[in-house]
Amino acid sequence: SIGIYSYELYTQYDVENIIRIGSAGSYTPRLDILDVVVADSAYSDSSFAITHNGYKDKVNYPSKTLNDAILAKASDLGINAKLCRVHSSDIFYTDTNGETFDQIAKRTGGECVEMESFALFHTANYLQKHAACLLTISDSFVSEKKLPAEDRQKSFRTMMQLALETAIALH
Repeated sequence: SIGIYSYELYTQYDVENIIRIGSAGSYTPRLDILDVVVADSAYSDSSFAITHNGYKDKVNYPSKTLNDAILAKASDLGINAKLCRVHSSDIFYTDTNGETFDQIAKRTGGECVEMESFALFHTANYLQKHAACLLTISDSFVSEKKLPAEDRQKSFRTMMQLALETAIALH
């Protein structure tokens, strides 16, 4: 979905910057429930990029300019945003073929998992636009902590504030 939406926003509506916000599951004790993450790269086993234009690398990168703006705004707001690689998976509920979360983390270099950043970064890079990804850790594979649905609705305010304040600062 993000591949379609971002492509159309960039090409049909002249959007220059997209900051994806969402939830992620932590693969490491460094990222706890409600921590805010800024993706510095996204690993995926997806066929999205190779099918799109022959891009074979399993890692895609956000806009340095946009990430720098986010990190500067996080500092201004006193938000401890943690920079890391994310594992961008195509499948939410998956049989991991016997691979544990820590094996997946080691193989991918990802400290958390989500589903959109790789395709977003690829599309932005292909079109020479800017994209970033902000996440809030909603559950942990390490501690097995999970946010209940109601808390997810109310607890992502810090991430949203950071995204909106960054967007305002860019204009």
